Amino acid sequence: MSMHAPVPVGPPPRGGPPVLLVTRGLDAIGTGRQVELSAAALRAAGHDVVVAVTTAGGSVPGRLAAEGLAVHRLGRRPVLDAASGLRLAALVRRLGPSVVVAHGSSQATIAAAATLVAPRSRLVCHLGGPPHGLRTAAALRRAHLVIAPSADVATAARRLGVAATAIAEIPPAADVAAAAGLSRQDLAARLGLDTGTIWTLCVAPLVPASRLERLLWAIDQLGVVHRRLEHVLVGSGPLRTRLLHRARAQRLAERLRLVSHLDCLPDLLREVRLVWQSGEVACGGAILDGMAAGLPAVAVTSVAARQLVVDGETGRLVAAEPESEFPRRALNVIEDDALAARCGAAARARAAAAFPAARAAADLVTAIEALLRRAW
Repeated sequence: MSMHAPVPVGPPPRGGPPVLLVTRGLDAIGTGRQVELSAAALRAAGHDVVVAVTTAGGSVPGRLAAEGLAVHRLGRRPVLDAASGLRLAALVRRLGPSVVVAHGSSQATIAAAATLVAPRSRLVCHLGGPPHGLRTAAALRRAHLVIAPSADVATAARRLGVAATAIAEIPPAADVAAAAGLSRQDLAARLGLDTGTIWTLCVAPLVPASRLERLLWAIDQLGVVHRRLEHVLVGSGPLRTRLLHRARAQRLAERLRLVSHLDCLPDLLREVRLVWQSGEVACGGAILDGMAAGLPAVAVTSVAARQLVVDGETGRLVAAEPESEFPRRALNVIEDDALAARCGAAARARAAAAFPAARAAADLVTAIEALLRRAW
């Protein structure tokens, strides 16, 4: 199911309660792209799809609304809060959805609480990475279905007490969102970049699990040996102030653009040399989207990175120690045009072969409809 064209209208809605997707305010990359593709798949199968957005920001809510979906913006802050939870519970009570599909661990927690007011609604938790914590475990054990993107994530869910019969393993869909047609000059003007430099991209929440201190250190080291580099980091979270302070202290501000949200990410993907990831991020951050766009990736080993990157073929997987390996491997790709082209071509081929969007869409619809057919 591709968003290169408008979301397919599909058959008329079947009637009855809608399917409610619950998501943070995200951009059209990583988890945000998976939300778009889930909405498209369910809508094309004839389901009435409604979207609840629990935080502020992000381009995905507007993109889905432009395609004719009902989008409810419940959050007014960039992070989840109690008010968002109360609004979600009120929406669930009013709609009485047949299924509530929560994308991500944080959304699973808030959706599990909200569905207490609608006992006939089925709860589906669509994970982007390994779940952790007592609250997440409690939410997943309440779910009627947990969708895991890989065997490693499924194993992590079972360790938290989720029954194996309640888990469906559905790999993510590699399908880069349609670009708006912005040129390199347009992007440079918007982001304050130099058209003559080499650009890199990282998309990650600004939280400890992303280990962004590794990224800042790598940027610092690369600047010593390659002066014509600029880096874009897209993400929001509690570490924003600390990262900005560290970037200034390390004199990285002129080489690093840190933005909370960026609606032109599909255009930017077509202009960067590589995507990289320094820690555990749902859906690998921009790695899968970069693969679909023909970009190599350099990533510190994580559950998502191991699933997506074939070391030495589509990019490089790097051990966390020694820290010098992360910038060194990135420099190899940055300086070697032929290597970057080979890895990018291999990444595009792997995206199409291993993570086809049509298969992910069909598997999701099959899992949701099997759940709806079950008697309770």
